[in-house]
Amino acid sequence: MNMLFILAVILFVLMVVIGGRKGARSFIALFFNFGVLLLTILFMTDPHVNPVILTLIACAIISCINLFYINEVNSKTKTAFVSTVITIAILIIFINVLTKMSMIQGFGEEQIEELNIFSLYIGVDFVKVGTSMIIMSTIGAITDVAISITSPMREIFRHHPNISRGELFKSGINIGRDILGSNTNTLFFAFFGSYMGLLIWFKDMTYSLGEIVNSKVFTGEMMIILCAGIGIALITPIAAWINAVYLVRRREKAASSQQE
Repeated sequence: MNMLFILAVILFVLMVVIGGRKGARSFIALFFNFGVLLLTILFMTDPHVNPVILTLIACAIISCINLFYINEVNSKTKTAFVSTVITIAILIIFINVLTKMSMIQGFGEEQIEELNIFSLYIGVDFVKVGTSMIIMSTIGAITDVAISITSPMREIFRHHPNISRGELFKSGINIGRDILGSNTNTLFFAFFGSYMGLLIWFKDMTYSLGEIVNSKVFTGEMMIILCAGIGIALITPIAAWINAVYLVRRREKAASSQQE
């Protein structure tokens, strides 16, 4: 516990020194998001609650915390939030179909031994829980990419106020392309870092490559990475287009009001 406190203090000091007030808000936002996740898990165990709807509400709250609380309410956070909502709406349909077809919900055979003492008849739809898990795993990456695109686009627009909508959109796409590769690799290595023990266990059990790929635990985690990657790819043009339209339209309104 003491070591956790020391690490938290070090993180807070570094975030404040480097990020200033925004760094302090980012540190506090970690606890807000953690609280939202705990409440989501608490209510998700209720059989009368739809886990997918509950997850969407939680994702909306997390997006507001990550965007509006940390970066305040402005044009870049507004367009990033709208882009996040549109991307999640597209993904929810795709993820729901994917979860049903792949049957990755529930527990794998590697987890059965630890769960033998528990009853699995808890009245919760594990298909919806699996869908919720994938959605919740993608929301952080999606909001991160959204603000990473809209923020530099606003800077470009401020330094080049006469830039056209097409050129601004193209700039956003170019920014997104750089982010796409790095974020996808980050998700990939985060999986292998957190599941290194599982991979070593697969090796000790002499699993073949086919058995590893077809393992429910491995497949489920890989699908989370792939869905998050798809979300990152989708939000790049969505955020770039919405932000370009918003900024240029605001410029046109300002010009017309000055003429009047």
